[in-house]
Amino acid sequence: MNQKGDAIASSVCSSPRIDLKSNETMNTSLAMRLHSTLDEDAWEDLLSFIEDRRVIPIVGPELLQVTTDKGPRLLLDWVAEKLAARLNVNIAELPQPYTLNDVVCWFLAARGRREEAYVRLRGIIKDANFEPPATLRRLAAISDFDLFVSTTFDPLLENAINLERFGGAAGTEVVSYSPNRVADLPAERDQLQRPVVYHLFGKVSASPTYVISDEDLLEFICALQSEHLAPEKLFHELEHSHLLFIGSNFTNWLARLFLRMAKRQRLSDPRDVGEILADDHTSQDDRLMAFLQQVSVRTRIYMGAERFVEELHSRWQARRKPALTASAAPARFLPPAREMPDNAVFISYARDDLPAVQQIKAGLEAAGITTWFDMDRLEGGDDYDRKIQRNIARCSYFIPVVSATTQRRLEGYFRREWSYALDRVRNMADGALFILPVTIDATSAAEALVPDKFKALHFTQLPGGQVPGEFSQRLNDFMKARS
Repeated sequence: MNQKGDAIASSVCSSPRIDLKSNETMNTSLAMRLHSTLDEDAWEDLLSFIEDRRVIPIVGPELLQVTTDKGPRLLLDWVAEKLAARLNVNIAELPQPYTLNDVVCWFLAARGRREEAYVRLRGIIKDANFEPPATLRRLAAISDFDLFVSTTFDPLLENAINLERFGGAAGTEVVSYSPNRVADLPAERDQLQRPVVYHLFGKVSASPTYVISDEDLLEFICALQSEHLAPEKLFHELEHSHLLFIGSNFTNWLARLFLRMAKRQRLSDPRDVGEILADDHTSQDDRLMAFLQQVSVRTRIYMGAERFVEELHSRWQARRKPALTASAAPARFLPPAREMPDNAVFISYARDDLPAVQQIKAGLEAAGITTWFDMDRLEGGDDYDRKIQRNIARCSYFIPVVSATTQRRLEGYFRREWSYALDRVRNMADGALFILPVTIDATSAAEALVPDKFKALHFTQLPGGQVPGEFSQRLNDFMKARS
């Protein structure tokens, strides 16, 4: 939301806007301390915390600069204009420049149906289909970020992550909060298998389950402070992590309230984690700056959201390059996309062998080989089964992972996957290469509890999932010959 003045005071459409900004001015030395950018020590600390997965970006509307037919625009400003036209709002009667909240309030005051505003807005976003801004993609490219919180309703952040980390495939987990449907993180943060975007104020839909007005925002804030409606896992992470508020438009009391809600304790109490507010307006709000200086000493200010992301991305890359050059190890594991890419290698495995399978995926993809395996593992169900059958029917090669785990498990869904692979082989010419069995421990081909046709094939040893160069090269040669 693009707030003017105090967001809480303007939460009811008919309420007058109240300027809480004092006429008093801070002295020059205090202003200079608050308006300064991060020094080298602060950047060093921040990058170290990011590498340790102790930082959560909270992304706001100032990062959403999209390309329109009239040039670059902030998404919410553009949406306000389009929605006003769709709802026949008389913009001459609105404050100038008007906001999305102004449009919605005028429409409701004219006895418009509340639900219509959400449906029309969804259509506007869907039809526009904007590409994620370059700055948002730079933030998404920082792969040490595994949990993002969005304070806007659009899909641009998850689209940016999908482009930067999954080649455009839908690999990001998306969670959306609503007071009527409390959704939390899918697991504890250290157990997340995919990057997660949590829409704290809802995600665009045809239902009134996301924030488009100040009144909506008030309802969400109140619900989030309720003991029974708060997403507990998410709030635990916010409380114990360093927070980057990037491009937020929270002003004055809403900023104070949000910080207090996230930290779950008095801001003046001693704490081990801090926050950085990087936006275009906080440093201009003298009362808020004075409050943070006096009460929340762990909060730092950086002027300019886009400039902050540019510098953060540049420093993160520079810090990462020496480590990549010095190490021959494969890249850090990235989870597979939800849908299997074309010509991917299908990896079939028992659940207990997931760490080794992650190593296999990282090793093969470091050699340019696209792989896929199912990480969500519903272990049954017709829809799930049909998805697996389709993927095995169209994958380029099939790698069954044989191990002590598969020896112990006489029943398991991986055995059904093996059967589907054999069904496909029946339609192939004799000698056609498709199934490439591997072992990840001391299990030998002779003693392996696998189908007889597997035993006639060559088993490759990948101890612990480590992929030797000759195996990835051989598989690359197979795939080139096949194409």
